[in-house]
Amino acid sequence: MKHRMGEHKARKGLIRIEFDDENGIARHVKITGDFFMYPEDAVVELEKKMEGHMITELNGIIDEFFALRLDVETPYVNLEDFKLALKRAVEGGR
Repeated sequence: MKHRMGEHKARKGLIRIEFDDENGIARHVKITGDFFMYPEDAVVELEKKMEGHMITELNGIIDEFFALRLDVETPYVNLEDFKLALKRAVEGGR
């Protein structure tokens, strides 16, 4: 199992995505940083949606989450910022 972590400094906040890579499957997904997401439990929901999926599917899961959860607000941070943090995690660096 390999631990992966990627960070992206968005316009008004840092986004960090961490997970364990278990044969190409994301385990123990954590999304942290100094950004805001409302409602506050939405970040936990996104982590749960990413959990147990192939790493190659995570980008699409982030897209789907923000497309379906129109009530989620992330001031000064957008969908692409989360995807950049994920890309850096997948590539194995910050």
